[in-house]
Amino acid sequence: MLTKGAKPRPEDLLTAEEEVKNPFVLEFLGLKDEYSESELEEALIRHLEAFLLELGGDFTFVGRQKRLRVGDEWFRIDLVFFHRKLRCLILIDLKLNNFTYADVGQMNLYCNYARRHWTNEDENPPVGLILCAGKNEAVAEYALEGISNKILTTEYQIALPDKKLLEGELRKTREILERRKKK
Repeated sequence: MLTKGAKPRPEDLLTAEEEVKNPFVLEFLGLKDEYSESELEEALIRHLEAFLLELGGDFTFVGRQKRLRVGDEWFRIDLVFFHRKLRCLILIDLKLNNFTYADVGQMNLYCNYARRHWTNEDENPPVGLILCAGKNEAVAEYALEGISNKILTTEYQIALPDKKLLEGELRKTREILERRKKK
């Protein structure tokens, strides 16, 4: 157990992959079968407290539709959070459809801009999170390989998964915790 202000041990350090769930269960939004990206974003903001609880305890809300200008073009990042333990901005891009390789290029631009213009000296580089309805793991692997920014892609569900899937996730989490404990 760490005392307040004590230097963390290597096994105490967390990675972005460990801190970001996959998938997110957004059942509390009450969305119907068909909805737009702006309706998804609006529902997340309306239910911000529940969304923060789904993200995890160390996320803090920074803003929505955060504007950035690159050259003479304007862009908007759907949601921006700060993660206290990771000490970095978390840029979230909402996608109604399945993940595509083009999503990585867009998020890479956002991360590069945020690192240069929004990140404070004592913070780590931003993490991009592409929150999509589905993804092909192979496409995600190749699209994300070699990117210097930390970009993650995770799925969201608007209904709770079935019991077997939940049991599998509990098993995986237990194995991760046991491996970390052995280090």
